[in-house]
Amino acid sequence: MTAVFPERKLPYIFLEDVAIADVAFEAWGLDLEALFAAAADATLNVMVNDLNSVSAIVERSVSLEPEPIDLLLLNYLQEIIFYKDAERLLLRTRDVKISGQGESYTAVGVLAGEELDMNRHDLVVDVKAVTLHQFRVEKTDRGWEAFVILDI
Repeated sequence: MTAVFPERKLPYIFLEDVAIADVAFEAWGLDLEALFAAAADATLNVMVNDLNSVSAIVERSVSLEPEPIDLLLLNYLQEIIFYKDAERLLLRTRDVKISGQGESYTAVGVLAGEELDMNRHDLVVDVKAVTLHQFRVEKTDRGWEAFVILDI
């Protein structure tokens, strides 16, 4: 039996004319967990046209060491790219817990998905890395927001 992901409205938007030969997006969430899940979905959505085509068949645990919140999100997104490259897995956030404050946050979570299947997954582009260029995470009146540029 395969689990499914909860239905999520798109808490991110792709931005045009920000970076040449790269993809930029803004993601947001009421709390850090929602922001991390949204940014992870945006990253995967750059690679796969339909997120609903990815079933939750396998899981990978993620545990990230204390970092400032912006570097923590960057490393979290890099985990998704790493598993795609190393194990051909397309993964989404099943659960993530962010703890900390000030300049020291940690992330513990579970990514779930399946092996890339060229017959079922409508691939768009290959993401190579998350860039530090203009990368930011900030608390706003509406919750948390991030600006991310992906190297494709």
